[in-house]
Amino acid sequence: MNRKLYLLGILLIGIWSTVLGKDREVLWNSGWEYLENNLQQVNQVQGKEGWHEVTLPHTWNAFDVMDATPGYRRDTGWYRKGFDVPKDLNQGRWILYFEGVNMTAEVYVNGAKAGGHIGGYLGFEIDITDLLEKGKRNTVLVKADNSYDRSIVPSQKADFFLYGGIVRDVWLKKVNPISIKGCKVTTSNVSEKAANTSLNIELYNPTAYSGAVTLEVSLSDKDGNAVASLGKRLKISNEGHVGLALPKLKQPHLWEVNDPYLYTLQVKVKRQGEILDVISEKIGYRWFEFKEHGAFYLNGKRLLLRGTHRHEEHAGVGMAMSDAQHRKDMEQIKEMGANFVRLAHYPQDPEIYRACDELGLLVWDEVPWCRGGIGDEAWQKQTMTMLEEMIDQNYNHPSIVIWSLGNEVYWLPDYENGNDPEKINVFLKQLHGRAKALDPNRLTAIRKYPHGSEIVDVYSPSIWAGWYSGVYKTYAKAITESQQKYARFVHAEYGAASHTGRHDESPITGEGLIKTDGWNEHENQAIVTNIAKVGDWSENYAVDLFDWHLHVSENQPDFTGNIQWAFKDFGTPLRPENAIPYVNQKGIVDREGNPKDVYYVFKSYWNTDDPFCYIESKTWTERIGEKGEKKMVCVYSNASEVELLLNGKSMGRKKRDNTQFPAQGLSWEVTFSEGKNKLEAKGFSKGDQVASDKHQLQYFTSKFGGVERIKLEKMPMENGHIRMVATAVDKEGRRCLDYEKKVYFSLNGGGKLVKDFGVAGKSQVIEMANGRAWIELIPEAGKTAVIEVRNQDFKGTFLTFKTTSEIVK
Repeated sequence: MNRKLYLLGILLIGIWSTVLGKDREVLWNSGWEYLENNLQQVNQVQGKEGWHEVTLPHTWNAFDVMDATPGYRRDTGWYRKGFDVPKDLNQGRWILYFEGVNMTAEVYVNGAKAGGHIGGYLGFEIDITDLLEKGKRNTVLVKADNSYDRSIVPSQKADFFLYGGIVRDVWLKKVNPISIKGCKVTTSNVSEKAANTSLNIELYNPTAYSGAVTLEVSLSDKDGNAVASLGKRLKISNEGHVGLALPKLKQPHLWEVNDPYLYTLQVKVKRQGEILDVISEKIGYRWFEFKEHGAFYLNGKRLLLRGTHRHEEHAGVGMAMSDAQHRKDMEQIKEMGANFVRLAHYPQDPEIYRACDELGLLVWDEVPWCRGGIGDEAWQKQTMTMLEEMIDQNYNHPSIVIWSLGNEVYWLPDYENGNDPEKINVFLKQLHGRAKALDPNRLTAIRKYPHGSEIVDVYSPSIWAGWYSGVYKTYAKAITESQQKYARFVHAEYGAASHTGRHDESPITGEGLIKTDGWNEHENQAIVTNIAKVGDWSENYAVDLFDWHLHVSENQPDFTGNIQWAFKDFGTPLRPENAIPYVNQKGIVDREGNPKDVYYVFKSYWNTDDPFCYIESKTWTERIGEKGEKKMVCVYSNASEVELLLNGKSMGRKKRDNTQFPAQGLSWEVTFSEGKNKLEAKGFSKGDQVASDKHQLQYFTSKFGGVERIKLEKMPMENGHIRMVATAVDKEGRRCLDYEKKVYFSLNGGGKLVKDFGVAGKSQVIEMANGRAWIELIPEAGKTAVIEVRNQDFKGTFLTFKTTSEIVK
């Protein structure tokens, strides 16, 4: 070994250890600039004009994915950050850690390439120490690229947007020349009586120091009490892996979905008593099992998997979400009572896994092989690398029970013969084998690829009863047959799209029957074979479908469980004709996280801790029918009993029973009065009132006529904006509840429309919901605004007004 290098290593260790502590990792999200330019060479970018300040996470596709222009930017973008480096740089290593750059990244320091990464959705780190200039202003440039590249999964034919940019946090690590690069923790032989804990510690030693160091490991409980420890002295050279095993832990506090208990594991590396580096990991002890042709068990007890799916995006920011936004998604999922989440269709932000560990949500983690078939050698190498990185980065999370190898992998091939099952299966076996080698304690899975169902541990076929085919009342038969067919089966993906605020007095039934026309002619029925195409996308139908699925799954003996698609509405380039263009509206909350009616259906079945009542539906404010006609009112609640009152009169008290449908028996046939009606629900448990809800609606007994015009009105909002409400009305001025066509908002003059969010009220192009649509205007004081709404039926309705300072306030 070079003696000068050895002595330098000794010097660096001594100096750099004094700055260890809270500054080991510094969040590096501020002070960045962005250049939207597809220049490919770093020397072309330097000195280029057009940069503007941004804060990370950032994507250049936050709004263009939702605008009225087809397509979205898939190209190169550049990021730049300047920073000062002290003269005494010889104190350690400077490492940049990127949690995610889509889809490929190249990193330059002072014009020289420092490294890069292929594939989005996973983190990577680059040591930039040797490229830094001491005592000067240094510059980092990052080239991000989400251009079409069929050699990188997921396929462009996947049903979601492939956002570009530095879409997750960036960290600057300052560490000693000898430091801890990572620590993989394996818990095995776990029981209520004892558990084993083994560690694989990876040391970082770029200066090739070959002296002795000591590793100290301690395990503490939630209260900070040490429950296990060990120390080991060893001689190191270069980078290396060190295997250690803690003493057996007696009577571990197990990690459960309702008690997600986490221990803290701390690892120190020392030299002659001096601390060189310290890291901490949160770990949990649990074991699980999918019984063959049977149920799922966690820690020896049956657990019905109650799940949903989660895409990583949010209105107004796209994929560049903050940690607070990530956390809120998971808290909402937990609040509705879920215990399982499939991360669709790629590894997600580190905050998601932390939240699942802490909240008690089991996780299906998925490599981004979504559609596109199998590719060439480069494609296979990069896909395998993503699997390895996913397992390596997320290994320690007790919430993860499944490594998924892909979704709909044979569909819409990008390469010739890319859908050949023989070719796919060869590679799928390689993925499965590699996953089991890296982590023999978790299971592999795949969805909607029947040719590979016996290769993986857990399989999910495609069952969309009542949406893409069939009717939802066939659901019990479908899952029973699948559970008999596949050794380990869990049902991933089911649901229905719903357009917020759209309601139907006679939604499609569970037998697929729909009233075709006429005024209250219930005998005039037709059978619908593909509800996704010809259904009304009402919130009522989605409520009924989910209600039935839960009614079945909660009462199916030995059923593993199911995973609803999807928690939140999300963007997709494949659905321009949807009610909100480019939005998959199967979410149980909208793209901003606002709950739809179906959210409360799930909460009524799954949440037992937060008493509530919800009258279906808050957005159903106008109803129509014959005088004296019975109308159904459903209340979704987790209270043991519910009383419904109409206009102050009790309609009776009913007991909740999850073997009953709809609403677990909490439904009433009532007769509304012409005009205003007030509903109130009261929830009771053990005789005490624990929850309540109120709703008010207008009831009409005269049918509206054909649409004559669109009425446009302005309504001030609490946030200072103005809501521009467009209503389709007949010649008498009555709202036409069956008008569902798209309308197009535009603005001339002062102010700004709040648009391209992919939600009701913030979309410039949107289908009407029961004859109504609206958009927000940010007014400009003293300026005249001209708002227009039009479609092919109505050539335009204008509203011109001058905004006053009082309205702005």
